[in-house]
Amino acid sequence: MTTASTAAPTAEVTEIDATARCPLLLLLGFALLWLLVSGALALVNLVQLTTPTFAAACPVMTYGRAQAMQESAFIYGWAANAGLAVTLWILGRLSGAPLRSLNWTTAGAVFWNLALLLGLVGIATGDATVHGWIQLPRYVLPLLLVAYGAMAVPGVLAWTGRRQDTTFASQWYGVAALFLFPWLFSIAQMMLVFFPTRGVLQPLIAGWFVQGAWTLWLAPLMLAAAYYLLPKISGKAIRHYEFAALSFWTLLFVGAWTGGRHFVGGPIPAWVATVAGVSCALLLFHYIVVALNLGGAFRPAGSTVLWFVGAGLGAYLLGGVLDAVTSIRGVAMITQFTHFSTAQTQLAVSGAFSLTLFGAIYFLVPRLTGRAWPSLSLIRGHFFAALLGTAALVLALAVAGLIQGREQNNATVEFSAIAVHVKPWLLVATAGQAVLLIGNLLLAVHLLRAVCPFRQAATAPATFRQPPTMEASVS
Repeated sequence: MTTASTAAPTAEVTEIDATARCPLLLLLGFALLWLLVSGALALVNLVQLTTPTFAAACPVMTYGRAQAMQESAFIYGWAANAGLAVTLWILGRLSGAPLRSLNWTTAGAVFWNLALLLGLVGIATGDATVHGWIQLPRYVLPLLLVAYGAMAVPGVLAWTGRRQDTTFASQWYGVAALFLFPWLFSIAQMMLVFFPTRGVLQPLIAGWFVQGAWTLWLAPLMLAAAYYLLPKISGKAIRHYEFAALSFWTLLFVGAWTGGRHFVGGPIPAWVATVAGVSCALLLFHYIVVALNLGGAFRPAGSTVLWFVGAGLGAYLLGGVLDAVTSIRGVAMITQFTHFSTAQTQLAVSGAFSLTLFGAIYFLVPRLTGRAWPSLSLIRGHFFAALLGTAALVLALAVAGLIQGREQNNATVEFSAIAVHVKPWLLVATAGQAVLLIGNLLLAVHLLRAVCPFRQAATAPATFRQPPTMEASVS
C-alpha cells in the first residue's frame, strides 16, 4: 500500500466488492466498536492490578466482571466480526462470483451483536459463567451459535459454488474456520454450561475449548488473510507452496491437542500434559512451513498492509515457539498460572491475530468503498501505535510473569512482596495498553472518514496502489 496516482483507486473494485459492501462494512463497524470497548476495559483491568481501590465502589467494574466483559468483547466482538468480514470477502474473491445470500450475513450480524450486548449486560449484573473464553451467560450462547451460522452462509455458498476446481490455502483456512467454530462452541456449551461435566473434566474441556478456539478458529482466520494478501500485493507466488497443505492439516489435527500444556503438575492424568507437550513440538512443523511460505511478508517493500501482516506473522511464529518451550515441565512450573500465560495470550490475539487483520482491513476497505484511505499518516500512526503498544504489553507481562513464577516457587517470599516486585512491569503493561487503545481509536476514526459518503473524492489523496490480479494463480 503506497502512494499512487489519483486515477487508480477504483481500478480493482469489482462486482464482488460492490455487492458485499454494506454487510461487510457493517461487520467491520461492529468489530471496531467492540475493539474500543474491550481496549478500554483491558485498561481498567490493568489499572486494578496495581491500584486495587480503583473503581472499588462500582460493583459492575470489579476485576472479575470487567475481565469477563473485556475478554468477551474482544473475542466475540472484535475477532469474530472482523475475522468473518475478511474471510467472507476473500472467499468471494477466490470463488470468482459475487457472494450470495448476504441478507443472512446482515441479519446474523445484527443478532450476533445484540446477543453479545445482552451477554455483556448479563456479565455486569453477575450472570457470567466461570470458564475462560466462554464467560457469557448461558441464555445468549445458543443465540450466538445460530447467528454465527447465518453469517457464515455466504462463505459456505462461495466455497461450494466456486467456478474452478483449484483451491488455495486462503480458502482452506477460511472454510475450516467457518465450520470448526460452531463444532467447538456447541460442544463447550453442552459440556461446560448446560450439562456440565464433573471434577477435573471441566478444566480439561475448558482448556481444550480455549486452545481449539485459537488453533482451529482465530488462527485459521488470520492465516487465510495472510495467505491471500502476500501474493496479491507482492505479485509473487508463495514460496514452497507444495508444503502448505501439510501445514494446514498439521494445524487442524494437532492444534487442539496442545491445550493440556496449561496443566503441568496439576491434579490430572500425567499423560494429558505429556501429549500436549509432544503436540506443541509437532506443531512446530506448521510454524516452519508458514515461515517458509510467507517469509516475503518480512520484506514489505513499502506496503503498509504488509507491515501489519509481517508483524502479525512474526508474533504468530514467536507464539508457537513459546508454546513449545513453556510446555516443557521445568519451564511450565515457573510460567503457568502467572502473568506470563497472559502475555502469551496477548501475543496471540493482540499481536498475531489483530495485526494481521488490521492489514487486511486496510487492503479491503478501499475496494469495498471505491475510495482510497484519506490519510497515509493515520495508517502509519496506527501501525506504530499498535506495534509499540502490543510489544510493551506482551514484554511487560512476560517479565512480570517470570518474576512472579520464580518467587512463587520460593517459600520464603511473601505474596505481598511478589505484588511489589511485579508492580513496575504491570505499570509498563498499562502504558502499552493505553498506546494500543489510542492506535485502535485512530483506525476507528479513519474508517469513519473512509466510508463517509459526504467526503469529496477530489480532496482525498490515493493511498493504495493496485496490485496485479492473481485470484486464480497464486493467491
